[in-house]
Amino acid sequence: MDATEPPSADREGYDRLVENPYQSPVDQPLSTFSIDVDKASYANARRFLQSNRLPPPDAVRIEEFINYFSYTYPEPTGEHPLSITTELAAAPWNDAHKLVRIGLKARTVPKASYPPSNLVFLVDTSGSMASDDKLPLLQKSLSLLVEELRDTDHVAIVAYAGAAGLVLPSTSGRDKRAILDALNRLQSGGSTAGGAGIQLAYKTALDNFIKKGNNRVILATDGDFNVGLSSDGELTRLIEEEREKGVFLTVLGFGTGNYQDAKMEKLADKGNGNYAYVDSLNEGRKVLVEEMGGTLLTLAKDVKLQVEFNPARVKAYRLIGYENRMLKAEDFNDDKKDAGELGSGQTVTALYEVIPPGVDVPGSSVDPLKYQKTANVSAAAGGSELLTVKFRYKDPEGTKSKLQTAVLEDSARPWGKASADFRTAAAAAGFGMVLRHSEFAGSLDYAKVVELARPGAESDAGGSRAEMLGLVEKARLLDSPSLRLKER
Repeated sequence: MDATEPPSADREGYDRLVENPYQSPVDQPLSTFSIDVDKASYANARRFLQSNRLPPPDAVRIEEFINYFSYTYPEPTGEHPLSITTELAAAPWNDAHKLVRIGLKARTVPKASYPPSNLVFLVDTSGSMASDDKLPLLQKSLSLLVEELRDTDHVAIVAYAGAAGLVLPSTSGRDKRAILDALNRLQSGGSTAGGAGIQLAYKTALDNFIKKGNNRVILATDGDFNVGLSSDGELTRLIEEEREKGVFLTVLGFGTGNYQDAKMEKLADKGNGNYAYVDSLNEGRKVLVEEMGGTLLTLAKDVKLQVEFNPARVKAYRLIGYENRMLKAEDFNDDKKDAGELGSGQTVTALYEVIPPGVDVPGSSVDPLKYQKTANVSAAAGGSELLTVKFRYKDPEGTKSKLQTAVLEDSARPWGKASADFRTAAAAAGFGMVLRHSEFAGSLDYAKVVELARPGAESDAGGSRAEMLGLVEKARLLDSPSLRLKER
């Protein structure tokens, strides 16, 4: 391979992802899923595009494209730490369809009010971490977090390669120099005993456990575990056991070529945690400084949403993204069922595409039933209501969930009336669908995505929304028929 070519992604690991289909509210009136505030997929796709390559379709998780961006939702009021927002407009890629936006926002808590943190940096120092976009970038990124520590916060460092070891015992944030020196002394070499590292990191966190504090392991790796506990099943079982003891997990992904996305997403999901991909120091700052408050202070855990659609107003619906976060309807009321977490100031957004009565459902080819008649739904069944949103959450140390609900009225609101945030969310979803060559993309193409993204970008010069415009244009060039044919 020529030295100027980007590393091959042949050894990178992504789970197969099959997009959610349209569902009939007569047969499936309830759509239930766990929230997901992870953003790794968008940053990882950006890494591919900036290396002049299209991301593999299975690397594109559309909910993480949507949730990469911040949205202005109202602060919660009253007893609940979360607010809920709904919005409806005509779908921008199919005028006959409607698009629904559902947003949750956790209460923003001032940093001075955060509880003390007991952090364990679990750092992969194996030979696969030698390149500049791995261990060196990891060290620079974690150093940014160290600079933000308070005297009441503590950090320990565990490193693992062929074996795992405690590099730095739990140290107060007032001694930043000792923490930074230990971090900067790390060097790469050897195989990857990730399982042993995880075990030692959790033990260290529990040995220094702070009651009512933020007890968290921050795992930084390319995910290429190859010694000891290394299978997804072994590792997730280990983490499931440890999360019950009150230690949460943050997973930071680094590097190219052997990047194991599927493994790291599973670990964060099972560890009551979150997952980010760091492709630059700017992303490191975004994840570990600008957005770290949401990670350091969990306000609601096991957050689940359930949407009930009114069949008098909805012929079919589909949830855009969240394919690996889907739950059974009965899981919603089951407080033993694990789900996602929401921290201080964090938001989560979901989009549904809705097909009204009288409009054909794409791909629907089921013959009329012989022994059952299609349900005859009264137009008065739900009045003007399009849907009802319910969500459950637990307090960070609670075991019993609490319920909130909201109702969205149906309307014929045109897309031109959609809010700027709604347009950005739709643009991010559309970008993901076009990258995946989704069968649900309708009239979407790269030019249409740019049209959707431009209003948000104009008020975000130099920011992530403006950056998306450049990434869409890069993807358009890379996805041209001539270039695809050349790559074959």
